[in-house]
Amino acid sequence: MGLYPKVVYLLMGDRGLLLEFGDGISLEVNEKVRRMTLALHAEAIEGIVEMVPTYRSLLIIYNPLIITIEDLKKRLEWIEEGLGQTSFPEPKLTRIPVVYGGTYGPDLDYVAKFCQITPKEVVRSHCSKPYHIYMIGFMPGYPYMGELPEGLITPRLKTPRLSVPTGSVAIAQRQTGIYPMESPGGWQIIGRTPVKLFDPEKEPPALLQMGDMVQFYPIGEKEFERWNK
Repeated sequence: MGLYPKVVYLLMGDRGLLLEFGDGISLEVNEKVRRMTLALHAEAIEGIVEMVPTYRSLLIIYNPLIITIEDLKKRLEWIEEGLGQTSFPEPKLTRIPVVYGGTYGPDLDYVAKFCQITPKEVVRSHCSKPYHIYMIGFMPGYPYMGELPEGLITPRLKTPRLSVPTGSVAIAQRQTGIYPMESPGGWQIIGRTPVKLFDPEKEPPALLQMGDMVQFYPIGEKEFERWNK
């Protein structure tokens, strides 16, 4: 018997298999997803085309002409049994500078009012702890991180913005994230970072990876402007 309860396997069309590791969002469940993803990368099973890890599940896209669903499930179940022995790298901590408020963080005042604290207290609270990267998604390099301090839990915007600037640092519910490129978005924007999160010319192209940690810290507008000169 493996270290973890059995994974639930769900067919997703004729080329997809979804592995569900739990029914809630937690560090424990997310660790299971990450362990399985790392183990599969190490095994390099012929026929697996792509893997998409999320908060609590792992989608595997496979080529049925190379490996049958029955053989794939057998291989996955065998790997699952040994997950407890999978080597697990220590998370890397990345410090991310942020200009909070003003034109860089247009929702900072709203968040402060909603949470019944001052804007400075919002910044202090947001920078008070490192955040676990649960997954990368929505767009290339976008980190879904948590969990926010209890006093910062804030709803999403009622109407999403059509355009959110590159580098915008945002919060929604118990999560915080960074927009690696300009896009629509419905999270509360409290600041912006000059750090480039996604560069297709680099390997890996995404600065942040699932399972790593992020610590935010405040900087001034002048430092922001000097950052990439």
